[in-house]
Amino acid sequence: MELKDIYHTLHIWLVTYGPKFLFGIILFFVGLWVIAFIKARLTNRMSKREIHSSLQPFFLSLSITALYAILIITVFNVIGFQLTFISTVVGALGVAAGLALSGTLQNFAGGVLILLLKPFEIEDHIIAQGQDGRVQSIQLFYTEILTADNKTVIIPNGKLFNEVITNIGRQGKRRLDIDFKLNYGVDIDQVKGILVDAIKGVPNVLGEPATKVGVLLLEADGMRFTVRVWVDPAHFLATKMALQEKIINDIKAAGIKFPGMA
Repeated sequence: MELKDIYHTLHIWLVTYGPKFLFGIILFFVGLWVIAFIKARLTNRMSKREIHSSLQPFFLSLSITALYAILIITVFNVIGFQLTFISTVVGALGVAAGLALSGTLQNFAGGVLILLLKPFEIEDHIIAQGQDGRVQSIQLFYTEILTADNKTVIIPNGKLFNEVITNIGRQGKRRLDIDFKLNYGVDIDQVKGILVDAIKGVPNVLGEPATKVGVLLLEADGMRFTVRVWVDPAHFLATKMALQEKIINDIKAAGIKFPGMA
């Protein structure tokens, strides 16, 4: 091919594709500036809306990556570059990665939903997955709780979010129920008086809502009494133990026998 033919071919290519390439380059740099501007605005907006610190980097990274992908695809389309093969490969890789990481992605999705919907927060006392403890940390993939016997339990967020969660501490008060049985021969008013006095002698029992004592059930071998008081969730176990011991001692001191006692 002669130099003249090369020049003619290059001239045709520049006339045909040059404006597209030039516009694509300009669009690329303008797009970079727009993405930088959006990134700064997103960072500021998330800080003002008090989005959880564990979610901010994720949302920011996801949003900016998506914008970069859109920009690159748009520039390639403007230039005239076909992305059919690349799109097919990326799609196949995405399906394979999704199958391989299905459990991990489930935990990740669960973590995002927990941080967004906030069924519980750090320091809340929860019962979930057979575990009872105080929430110490909420991560994107797992949640750590500290049990009453000082064990750290790590629960995957996928399982945690898809099962029943009992949030004990959210309402600020927890009802403590104590039931026990006595023979039909006892004086009900005397027993109720003993229970009321026992409750007054135990610390950490809240005045509101009101305490309730009385006969809960009538059974074949005796009456089942109930004591219902309200306590701070942090004092639940200690109050339960103290109140149970107080009730047993006061009832025995009054000469009332529990079923089975000689």
